[in-house]
Amino acid sequence: MDMARVIMAVAIVVGSCAAACSSGSGSSSSTPPGDDGGGAGDASCCADAGSERAGDDGPGGVVDAPSSSDGASDSGAPGDSTGVLAVSANVLLASLGVNTHIDQGFDPTKYVQPLQYLGVRNIRDGERNLASTITVHQQTGVLVNVTAGGDVAGLLAAGKQLAAAGALLSLEGPNEPNNFPITYNGQMGGGTGTWVPVAQAQRDLYAGVKGDATLGKVPVFSVSEDGAETDDVGLQFLVIPTGSGIAMPDGTKYADYANPHNYVIGNAGTYNDNQAWGAADPTLNGGVGGWDGLYGEYGVTWGKQFKGYSNTELQTLPRVTTETGWDSVNNPGGERVQGVVLVNTYLAQFKRGWSYTFIYELVDEQGSTGDQGLYHTDFTPKLSATYIHDLTTILADTKTLASPGRLDYAIANEPATVHDLLLQKSSGTFELVVWDERATATDSVTVSLGKARKTVNVYDVTTGTTPTKTLSDVDSVALSLSDHAVVIEVVE
Repeated sequence: MDMARVIMAVAIVVGSCAAACSSGSGSSSSTPPGDDGGGAGDASCCADAGSERAGDDGPGGVVDAPSSSDGASDSGAPGDSTGVLAVSANVLLASLGVNTHIDQGFDPTKYVQPLQYLGVRNIRDGERNLASTITVHQQTGVLVNVTAGGDVAGLLAAGKQLAAAGALLSLEGPNEPNNFPITYNGQMGGGTGTWVPVAQAQRDLYAGVKGDATLGKVPVFSVSEDGAETDDVGLQFLVIPTGSGIAMPDGTKYADYANPHNYVIGNAGTYNDNQAWGAADPTLNGGVGGWDGLYGEYGVTWGKQFKGYSNTELQTLPRVTTETGWDSVNNPGGERVQGVVLVNTYLAQFKRGWSYTFIYELVDEQGSTGDQGLYHTDFTPKLSATYIHDLTTILADTKTLASPGRLDYAIANEPATVHDLLLQKSSGTFELVVWDERATATDSVTVSLGKARKTVNVYDVTTGTTPTKTLSDVDSVALSLSDHAVVIEVVE
């Protein structure tokens, strides 16, 4: 993804529940700032997320709090008979990832404490130095999404080694072949040349994973930046449909998950309202922030305008983000804005149906020359690391609820920049995350809780992991919101 890319489409209309798709056309791409291509893959198969109206037991998406509590009862965890259906807090936590660079020879022992502090569950890295990667897994519990350019055989072998250690999350195809061309079966692919070798490598990776007794159930992520295809090899599909007329055969299977690099900073390098929410929109084409999104990779490719999925299909297409980020020096707002935007990004991506989100990167100047890290080069945490730590600590849980319950809550006249996500811990406690995405200004909202609740704790991810207030026997909570997340904890 090129953060200096010129975007031809600019209009974006944001509704109270979702950013609408604008009508512009594609973009061009070059190397993301400092990305030397050495990073690696993303992660796994997770239930779609997001608040759901009572009576809707399908996958979540872009629905914020309802204005009433109509609907059906749920026989799951403790809660109300009607209201919004929660998502297990553990599922959100399991979706969080970050890019590391053990593959490139950086000291893995220095990663252990930062990963433990962050509370993220996944890392994205390469196929080299696997013994060190496995050591990091053993000491932190993180799972690994692994990638390896055009070395399919090496990637499969790495996957087996990680799987044997209980460390494997997923395998990912070539990283940004437009920026880092690969050689496969003796032929160069990617860049401005033919993409047939890229397609063949991705096809063979998928077949190799699914045909292996050890790896067969492991998810495969597609090529990143496939919107740069120079010839239509069909990488804008997970499986090439019948009658496509594409250079590769109908029915060619590439991946289980689409894999854009929808950097939240966007290509325009500006900070706007709904920055994270817009970047996560599965049908957004360009827009104010100029994001590389799902649409430009899998709807209509930004390079040559090859057709892929319809907007309706994009809404439910299985997808992950293996790179997104914000530079704390070169992008607007410094460390504080980096911190609030990246927490918002984790939340918005999950709410809008992305199964996994990996921030680029853990430490400054590792695989990059910029300041996108959550930590400085001396491994001291930036505010982004602190805010993510606060979020994961407040929501901490280790068990996934099979049948979460419902909470009868509503936010009257919810502003277009305010979003909410109802989670439930395995203890039965509800965690209602409410976040605003104002670049400037504030919003005052009242969250109705349906009835008097015995104990309600309110947390602010920018101030720490203890409640900013504790309320007793209240049926509503008034909030003054600006650019970050608060958590309303309802203890029954």
